[in-house]
Amino acid sequence: MPGDGWPISPVVIALGGVQLLGLFAAAVARLAQGTRYEQLCQWACMLGLGIVGGSCGYAIQFGPHAAATAAVTLLLMTMIAVVDVRQRC
Repeated sequence: MPGDGWPISPVVIALGGVQLLGLFAAAVARLAQGTRYEQLCQWACMLGLGIVGGSCGYAIQFGPHAAATAAVTLLLMTMIAVVDVRQRC
């Protein structure tokens, strides 16, 4: 029916926010490499990896799409933290 909208659970929105913060933490940890903030940002990234990893199991109850999104976010965070794409001369 028109006008009903798309019902989204506030918990699913919170999970999306957690995932965005996790991606942000991973990116900042990569950008802080070599600065005095490197260790702090790495700890924030580790915390984010743990929280997003835990949310993968929690998201299963909201359907396969929510769980898959959390798993892909965890994959992206891991790849950002691990892969070094700098040019080697």
